[in-house]
Amino acid sequence: MGVNLKEIPSTPGVYKFFSKKEIIYIGKAKDLKKRVSSYFGRSLKDRKTSQIKFLTDKIETFTTKNEVEALLLEQMLIKENKPKFNILLRDDKTYPYIYFSLDHEFPGIYSKRTKKGVDNKYFGPFVSSEAVKKSIKEIQKIFKIRNCSDNTFANRTRPCIEFQMKRCSAPCVQKINKVDYFEDIISAKSFLSSSDTKIVKKLKSDIDKAVIKLNFEKAAEIRDRLKRLNLLKEEQSVITMATDIDIFSVSSEMNYLGVSIIVVRNGKIRGTKTHLIKQAHIPSIDDVYQSAVFNFYDNHLDIPKKILCAYVLENKEILEGMFQTKFQKKVKIIHSPNNSIKPIFNLCKLNALQVIKNHISKEDKYTFALRELSGYLGIKEITKIEGYDVSHISGENAVASCVVFSTTGPLKNNYRLFNIPRKLSGNDIGSLEHVIERRIKYYDDPNIKPDLILIDGGNTQLKSVTNAIEKSKHKNLELISIVKGSRRVRATETIIGRNGVVELDKHSKAFLLLQEIRNESHRFALEAQRKKKRKSITHSELDNIKGIGEVLKKRLIKKFKNINDIRSSHIKELMTINGINEKMAKKIKLSL
Repeated sequence: MGVNLKEIPSTPGVYKFFSKKEIIYIGKAKDLKKRVSSYFGRSLKDRKTSQIKFLTDKIETFTTKNEVEALLLEQMLIKENKPKFNILLRDDKTYPYIYFSLDHEFPGIYSKRTKKGVDNKYFGPFVSSEAVKKSIKEIQKIFKIRNCSDNTFANRTRPCIEFQMKRCSAPCVQKINKVDYFEDIISAKSFLSSSDTKIVKKLKSDIDKAVIKLNFEKAAEIRDRLKRLNLLKEEQSVITMATDIDIFSVSSEMNYLGVSIIVVRNGKIRGTKTHLIKQAHIPSIDDVYQSAVFNFYDNHLDIPKKILCAYVLENKEILEGMFQTKFQKKVKIIHSPNNSIKPIFNLCKLNALQVIKNHISKEDKYTFALRELSGYLGIKEITKIEGYDVSHISGENAVASCVVFSTTGPLKNNYRLFNIPRKLSGNDIGSLEHVIERRIKYYDDPNIKPDLILIDGGNTQLKSVTNAIEKSKHKNLELISIVKGSRRVRATETIIGRNGVVELDKHSKAFLLLQEIRNESHRFALEAQRKKKRKSITHSELDNIKGIGEVLKKRLIKKFKNINDIRSSHIKELMTINGINEKMAKKIKLSL
């Protein structure tokens, strides 16, 4: 190790663990020496801590004046370096706003990702786009504000379906005057910025005014609006007080962390957010909460005066100090909810646990299927499968896919694509053998090598791939193929191993998993092949022929579809294309 632990100071600060010049973990501590030394003691807390100790060959430390500065520096460095063992909760997307186009004579209501210009046009930010959509829908139901584009508005000659559904007052065809429409805009903005009580009072007052003027139709319309508002209040009545508060909860189970955040403004849920952290290195729950809170407000989401954490933080003063230092805002961290907050507090804790359970249930699905499959095949254990497929059109733009499935399902970061050489174009059997020969070179790495290979094809494809495997050092690699059934009807496929047909229950999870892998490898290959085809249309061998410009190239591709058909065409066929004479036709034939 590159650093003597005795040289580390006993002061607040940040430490970085390196492995082969790569930063693998960043942490903070009140006492750097005590914290860093804990990683290299005899007793280690978990597997991740053991890995960090094993991989670390260099340590760097940075001292700070206090723990608040340490937290700020730690999070900045994590954001910049994204170490593999750190908890990364940051969502790089900007938070959305509700936007009113107040420069238009009949303003519309929309969702915007960025805030520009006058503040009174924007409301938010919201936690998610779903929360914005929901709020806009609520406003349209109550206040009938248009949501169409200015261009659509300008060209309407009759009311659209939004008017028929009573979600727009149709100002585009003068169903409402400018004054009344602006009153609705003001009410909608008030609905977003203040409590419902004020809106209710205003609507009741408007009903009385309409009745005095004997405008009973208007009074009935406002009454209906009031009913919809009261109904909405009943649906959202989890909090009885107009409260601004954000609630954070963290659950831990089976080496997973579930993080849940609920944002409440004016006593209403403005949005929710959850994170799942897999097999995280967790120095302490305090650190998780600190990371979650810090990163949540890093995009300058509006910060309430109170934050409720479903865990008694040992050093909540650090977080409170962070708000004061970074945002110049006084925030109180609390742990005990009052009666009005308690229902939503419990919901937040449930969400944190549920995000883990949802993942585990998905994981269990694949774990069980793989265990079941290993039983059918007589293999001791299967934890990883690679699935292969080849895709082309008449031999052109051929590609092969490799998809990877484990106990957690598809590992999309591990998917691979292979371009097939022209000499093997249209030869699916040779293409599969070629791909396996290329891929098998990487199986020396145990982290890459699968327990089972699945190919789409029959005995011929199986024998070809078997030949490639037996020529390598991985002769014992397990291999099966899946053969399409009669008329490609689902659940009629046949599974073939090296020793013949494997009898699988067509309703078993093992069989369904093999179908899923086959379908996914086909989808991945087909998607890549289509992309390659599109690219070949614009970049082909025709580009190398002098005198063939974009116009002639498009005409050739349109008539002959692909290079192979052009190559096999007769000179007279080429001459039927406008712009190609006999000399150019011969030139094309010679070039291809």
